[in-house]
Amino acid sequence: QVQLVESGGGLVQVGGSLRLSCAASGRTFSSYAVAWFRQAPGKEREFVAAISWSGGSTYYSDSVRGRFTISREDAKNTVYLQMNSLKPEDTAVYYCAAREGPQVGATTLQYDYWGQGTQVTVSS
Repeated sequence: QVQLVESGGGLVQVGGSLRLSCAASGRTFSSYAVAWFRQAPGKEREFVAAISWSGGSTYYSDSVRGRFTISREDAKNTVYLQMNSLKPEDTAVYYCAAREGPQVGATTLQYDYWGQGTQVTVSS
């Protein structure tokens, strides 16, 4: 089993940047595919980005492609989400999720482990 803790959220102005971190403990993180999801008030949780266990493959939603970058540093058991050119519609609670094995998914049901979330607020 793996435990996930997100950090790095906060308040930022439109056009600004933030880097979220997802720190894992409990198991070897390199054997997990990891994704970021987000949930805005009154909306369903939606896929943002994912990275394979090797780090060789990354996937993004259309709404963030070209602005967000997911990466991993297994030596630190950490996955990052670099968010640039932030927009008000990026405001949400951001969650890190993990699943053991090489398969990467874009739905919440495909992930077994979740963090508690970190709030990102983009003000105009």
